[in-house]
Amino acid sequence: MPSTPNTISQPESLRSVDRALLVVMRSGEAFGVGELTEQLGVTATAIRQRIERLLEMGLIERQKIVAGRGRPTFEYQLTVDGHRSAGANPADLAEAMWQEILAIPDSEIRQNVLSAVAARLGRRVAEGIHRAAIDDESLESRMKRVSEMLAERHIAAEISHTGALPVIDVGACPYPSLTDTSDDRAMCRLEEEMLSEALGRPVHLSSCRLDGDHLCQFATDTSSVDSSN
Repeated sequence: MPSTPNTISQPESLRSVDRALLVVMRSGEAFGVGELTEQLGVTATAIRQRIERLLEMGLIERQKIVAGRGRPTFEYQLTVDGHRSAGANPADLAEAMWQEILAIPDSEIRQNVLSAVAARLGRRVAEGIHRAAIDDESLESRMKRVSEMLAERHIAAEISHTGALPVIDVGACPYPSLTDTSDDRAMCRLEEEMLSEALGRPVHLSSCRLDGDHLCQFATDTSSVDSSN
């Protein structure tokens, strides 16, 4: 589910060759095209192509250098988002932290931590919804916005109808390496709480891939819909 500081995912169009350039620039220094050409062993034309892509993505910034009467040159530095994209993959850190949360012996403390994480993730999704929200927006419209925000975070989600109310279908576990197949189902509960926070009303997991269903479905509680009308 992150660009803004809250963005979670990396830019979709960031190529491996572009990432290599960002890694070279991680020192924080300003680089010219010639220096980058030497560092990466490619042509100046290739460097300029990468630079244009990264400038457009907001991952690097350009500074004009004027010396005497000669033709001005340019130097390039990473932006804040560029430093984030050039950093190490946080997947290993996230998995280690998740396992440590699950290992907390006190069940109440463990649940409080999980709820806090879910609420924070839900608020991030909700912020994107509220920027374009309409005062009298329907439940289905809000759910559609949530599914769109999840898709931006590489979580395949869409809206369907299994009854009177719409449900959110999630085709695959968003964090498969962290999914708990035990009876505890901590990740499932976290997703429920995250979506509840994002929608502003309780949802529950009505079907789950871990139970052999073809997808996970999150349905809004009927009672919460009735009380809000």
